[in-house]
Amino acid sequence: MHIKHTSLALLALLSVPALAQSADNIQLRWEQLPRTQQELLIQPTRERWNQASPEQRQRMLARAQRWQAMTPEERARAHRGRERFEQLSPEEQQQMRALYQRTRHMNPDERRHAIALYHAMRRMSPEERTALRQRWSQMNAAEREAWVETHAPKRQHRPDRKHGH
Repeated sequence: MHIKHTSLALLALLSVPALAQSADNIQLRWEQLPRTQQELLIQPTRERWNQASPEQRQRMLARAQRWQAMTPEERARAHRGRERFEQLSPEEQQQMRALYQRTRHMNPDERRHAIALYHAMRRMSPEERTALRQRWSQMNAAEREAWVETHAPKRQHRPDRKHGH
């Protein structure tokens, strides 16, 4: 949603001749933008903050702090993930939200297993899912780990980050 607000603000910015003094402003760093343009871009966030509950404000601050701690590569990856999420159908988005809610408090290994199972099962028939659940319940820890290594969605190895973050 934040991306939509920012996009709308940028559209508004470019459509107002007095504010869109030249295309050169698009190349400027934040500190170089006129105060009116900075305010236009900040307004959607200000409105969200003012309408947010204390819990929502706490989450907003936590997200901002995590963003500040990210490397440029991590930020680019986050943008790509958000873009992929926005391309999903509303039903798929809801499924991803539900998966996130179910896995967010798991330890990293449990989360990795759950996500691998989710991605494998979504391409299976109901009978195949039942068979996998049965097989999974009979596997020991080493067998489960081997299955996850074989079936988990492939991601880039990131030595700069701890596993599971």
